[in-house]
This record gives sequence, structure tokens and C-alpha cells, in this order.
Amino acid sequence: MTDKTNTPISVVGLGLMGTALARAFLKAGHPTTVWNRTAAKADSLVAEGARLAPAIGDALGGVTIVCLTDYSAVRALLGDARLDGTTLVNLTSGDSAQARETAAWAEKQGARYLDGAIMAIPSSIGTDEAVILLSGPAPDFDLGTLGTVSHLGEDPGLASLYDVAGLTMMWSVLNAWLQGTAMLKTAGVDAATYAPFARQIAAGVADWLPGYAEQIDQGSFPAEVSALETDARAMAHMVEESEALGVNAELPKLIKAMADRAIAAGHGGEQYPVLIREFERPGE
Repeated sequence: MTDKTNTPISVVGLGLMGTALARAFLKAGHPTTVWNRTAAKADSLVAEGARLAPAIGDALGGVTIVCLTDYSAVRALLGDARLDGTTLVNLTSGDSAQARETAAWAEKQGARYLDGAIMAIPSSIGTDEAVILLSGPAPDFDLGTLGTVSHLGEDPGLASLYDVAGLTMMWSVLNAWLQGTAMLKTAGVDAATYAPFARQIAAGVADWLPGYAEQIDQGSFPAEVSALETDARAMAHMVEESEALGVNAELPKLIKAMADRAIAAGHGGEQYPVLIREFERPGE
């Protein structure tokens, strides 16, 4: 793997994230070429030492980072361009099917293609807090300048899948916290007071994940801590309390409905991770 800071880099797409990526490469000493449909967006980067490519074709070659609005924009922009000798790193958000289709297209154009997902906000790029996921062929260059980089495997769709799985975790945790906050507000407890307790609960639940993962991977769910049917009784209290307080009960009802289906299917005496069966089932 090449990690020299003199490796030339091209960045295509200079929205907030693309600009942050280009700036991180410049700060690390990489010769950096940039291109954007609206050239004026490159002015600040050019002032910092970037080279503005006069046309998209002049930005392609070597290691080329693409960060656009979606996969359709990537395909429309690059069109039928030959990409021989180009390592194309697509950090555009999308789904795993789009990533695999784009990988096949890019390879036909002669590129070595990696798909990626940025689990960070622009201001964190260039720090360890910025998580960059890559999938596709193992990279032969170092993107550590951008943050903490993880290569997930050869399947180009993996980065997008991890991205969506991570967002699922994020929004589920936030929604659960908002549900609890809404309930406590009815008793005059503000969000700032509840937040430390909620954080403690979230951290404790996170500690369960490795053991629960073993049960899922083994397909065996012994009730070592609590049986699902016991959990379902607590879920009923959560629904009842929400309704009694005049708080939206959609989320607790959804949680209980999934548990009820699993219990009806004969899994009431097993531990909570047996609900993976419900998540694996196509929606109705």
C-alpha cells in the first residue's frame, strides 16, 4: 500500500463534503486536482494550492475521488469516458445494488473501482472521528489522511450496506431517546436531565451486542437473561404508559407487535435476539 503524501489525488464534486475531502488532501501535502461543474466552488481550494481541471476528463486518472449527489450523477458525468489507469473511489451515497452496478460499469471503462461511504460530517474530515468505509478490491493506496478507514471486503456493495445499517442504528437509538424524553417531559423532566441516564442505558445495551451476535450466528437463543415473553410484558407497560400520558405510542406498539409475532410463532421462551427472525422476514 502506498502511503506517500506525494501521491496525486483528484477530487470530483465540491459540495461541502467534497471540499472537505480535497482540503484534507491538500493539508497532508498531496498534489490535488479538483473539478466541479460550477468552477467557482473551487476558488478557495485553488487559493490553498489545488489545481483546477479545466474539464472533467483532465481530472481523471491515478486516484480519483468522486463525491456527488447520487450514483446517477456519477454515471451521467463520467459517461463513456475511458478510465484506464484510474483508481476510481466513489464516495457518493446510494444503495448496495447501485454500488455493484457502478462497479461493473467502471470496470468495463477500465477503472479499478472502490465504493465507499463516509460516516462523518464535513468538519470532522481529516480527524480520527471521521469513519470512511471502503469495499471492492483491497486499496493499494492510503486514504488515512481523511480519517479512520476500514476496508470491508471485495464485494463493492458492502460499504453501502454498512452505511445503511449504521444509519438504522443511529436513528433507532435517537428515536428511542426521543420517545423516553417525550414521556418524561410530562413529569417536568427536561431532556438535559434525562440524557445522562439515557446514555448510560445505551452504553449498557451496546455491551450486550457481542453475546447477542453469537446467538444469532449460531441460530440458538437460550434465555440466559430474560425470555421474550417476559420482555413483551414490559413492552405492554411502555405502550400503556405512553397512551396514558398522551404521548405518541407508535414506536412502542411497533416494538411490541414484532415481539408478539415471534411469541405466536413459538419463540416466547427464547432470548430477545430471536427477533432477528422478524427482521429477516419480508414486510407485508
